[in-house]
This record gives sequence, C-alpha cells and structure tokens, in this order.
Amino acid sequence: MTTFAAVLSQRLRQDPGRPLVTFYDHASGERVELSATTWANWVAKAGSLLVDELGLERGDRIAIDLPPHWLSTVFLGAAWNAGLVVVPTDDAELAVVVCGPDTLPDWASRAPGLIVLACALLPLGVRFAEPVPAGVHDVGVEIWSQPDAFTPWDPPTADDAAYVVDGVVVSQGELWQEAAAGRLVGSGRLLSVADPVKEPAIVSEPLTLGGSLVLVARAEPERLEATYVAEHATARFPA
Repeated sequence: MTTFAAVLSQRLRQDPGRPLVTFYDHASGERVELSATTWANWVAKAGSLLVDELGLERGDRIAIDLPPHWLSTVFLGAAWNAGLVVVPTDDAELAVVVCGPDTLPDWASRAPGLIVLACALLPLGVRFAEPVPAGVHDVGVEIWSQPDAFTPWDPPTADDAAYVVDGVVVSQGELWQEAAAGRLVGSGRLLSVADPVKEPAIVSEPLTLGGSLVLVARAEPERLEATYVAEHATARFPA
C-alpha cells in the first residue's frame, strides 16, 4: 500500500464498521466516534470541497491550523487523498489553510488571497453561530453539500509529497511504509493526546493496520486513565 486511496480502500473492504477515530474533549465533555465508513465519508466531503469546489490541485500546499480534533484527522485524509502537501503554517507557498475559531481572526486578514477554511469545532461539525468574515469559507456550511464519495481526477502516486516536517519532505510511499511497520499500536487501539498534524503516524498507522485512534483534546491527567480503560485502549502516544 503506497497511497492513501489504496490504504483506505483496503480498510473499507476489511472492516468498515469498526471505530477508526474516537474523539474526546475532556474540557467540554464531547465524545465523537467515527467508524471507518463514516470517517471516509467525511474525508470524501472535505476532498470534494478542496478540489471540486475550491479548485485546488495535486501538489498544492495546505496548512491545518487546528487543535487536536477529529476534523484535523479528516483534513489530513482529504489532503493525502487529493495529493495536497501538508505543510507548516509559515510555508511560503501556502495555498490553503484550515483553521479553528481561535486563529480565525489572524487568517481572515489574508483572505481572499489565501483560501481560508474555518471550522467552528462545535459538535457534529456544525457552522459558526455568527457569520464568518468576508472571504472565509465556513466548513460547517459548505461541507454538508459535498458528496460522500470523491475520487481526485489527478490522484497522487507513491512519489508525491504527503507532508513536510522540520524541512523534511515525506512522500506518500514513505508515509505508508512507516505506517505498515506498526511501531505505535499495530492493530490495537491507540490513546493519544498528540496533535495529528504534527504526529501523522497516530492516524496513518491505525488506518493501515486495522487499528483505531482515541484522540483526547484538552486532556485532564486524572481522567486519562479512566478514558484508557473505558475505550479498551492497548497503547499510548506519547508512551
């Protein structure tokens, strides 16, 4: 498996109904669980929004400026599926940014010269309560009309860049080869408080090997052990 599309297709054939991403926000009490099928539908909607609606192309560079959240895993998948390169927010060739409410004021000033997608980070992925600034796209408004299936017209290959970290370019082939090595959790259930954008292996490895991710935001240390037990986790990251 050397591309996101191949990895996701295998997962959907083998175990479509099993949870893939379970998200907790300890501060708000929110819990969201996405099966492989549901997660794939969200990835398809996000990919269609990025490519068909907004005209992004293979090789364009995307920053995902979100706190740890299930939507950050969705936009990682959408980027990899479309052949977009996930880069830091200060990238000089940035084509699009996905941001949350905390950083929206900073990014809004750069629209429409830069494509800005804003996520309210409210339960169920709904829209902002108030209209977003002019030139900004409210994900909670625009994503729902997108189809549940999406195939890019110019799909990436194993040699295409998947993301850039610390100036190092990681290709799709390298991403999925590393995921298949199973260094974090294998086919088990991984509890993590890490940022998926900075630690993409917490998404790519469970997806590849039939495992799942329990992602905890604004974690309360005294509740992490209870979450670990309740979710039948088998590994932690960071350990």
